[in-house]
Amino acid sequence: MDFLIETERLLLREITLDDKEALFKLHSDPAVQKYTGEPVVKSIAEIKKAIEARIVNYKKYGFGRWATILKSGNQFVGWAGLAYLPEFDEIDLGYRFLPEYWGLGIATEASHAILNYGFDSLKLKKIIAIAMKEHKASIRVMEKVGMVFDKFAPYELGSEDAAWYWCNKELIMKNQTH
Repeated sequence: MDFLIETERLLLREITLDDKEALFKLHSDPAVQKYTGEPVVKSIAEIKKAIEARIVNYKKYGFGRWATILKSGNQFVGWAGLAYLPEFDEIDLGYRFLPEYWGLGIATEASHAILNYGFDSLKLKKIIAIAMKEHKASIRVMEKVGMVFDKFAPYELGSEDAAWYWCNKELIMKNQTH
């Protein structure tokens, strides 16, 4: 399996059907799903369908949400990556990790590397990120990696306002707090 991105502690690669149990553990956890606007996943079949959609996106766009592996112990900790949002014509940075790995700086480390990959390797012009307003930890990650606040607006019709952030290569170079 080829890793697309390597950081000090992490390896990021495409998600495969072999990840279904690990992804089920992640997406069936109410704490993980709390700020996602998505219901808790109830079956492996649902996860398989989601993985198949991701595999299509890798082929279609050349990127997607990637399995994030902690090098020490070769441990699946969640996913992080980019997704094309056709309804907004934007490319979104997203991440989701198992609760036992929260607070370790993994989201920041992965996001930092993903933004660099997006701008340098994929030649993207702009990347956004969206979080529920009350999801302070996620918003802190966006700010730490150099993204700037854009607006409060719903992500889906009729939903609560979410916090929208954005960046381009210039902003990232200027705002990186490393």
